[in-house]
Amino acid sequence: MTVVPGLGAHSRGRRRVTVVLGLGAHSRAGAEDLDRAVAAALATIGLTPAHVGAVATLDRRAAVVGAVATLDRRAAVVGPWAARHGWPLVTFTPDELAVVATPNPSAVVAARAGVPSVAEAAALRAAGAAAALLLGKTVVGGVTVAVSARTPPDAHP
Repeated sequence: MTVVPGLGAHSRGRRRVTVVLGLGAHSRAGAEDLDRAVAAALATIGLTPAHVGAVATLDRRAAVVGAVATLDRRAAVVGPWAARHGWPLVTFTPDELAVVATPNPSAVVAARAGVPSVAEAAALRAAGAAAALLLGKTVVGGVTVAVSARTPPDAHP
């Protein structure tokens, strides 16, 4: 696991919520596709980009800005995209994601990515033990987004 510090907490009403975006992407997805998918996912649950504390994904999807080599085209998109938004990046190996129980595993994703869930598993794992999915995997174009909260929304400050 690679963790970039800086998960933030945001208030939503009287509750303290830290939101993590879990992302998966088709190989042809670009920054505009990520923007559209994330905006749609956040709008579905009544949040905005200001509520995002971090982005989590499969390690080969999120190259660090300035990396000399990337494993695939998605790495050249997701890392710089997250940096442009000022969102810390948390990445996981397929083995780290494979052990996370998710509500919507996919045989297709398992065949392509080597793990049955990328977006949901990454969002949950990055948010920690008390994590709850606020939005299960949602596909917009070639991008899959899941949203988790570090502190469940029904918790009190």
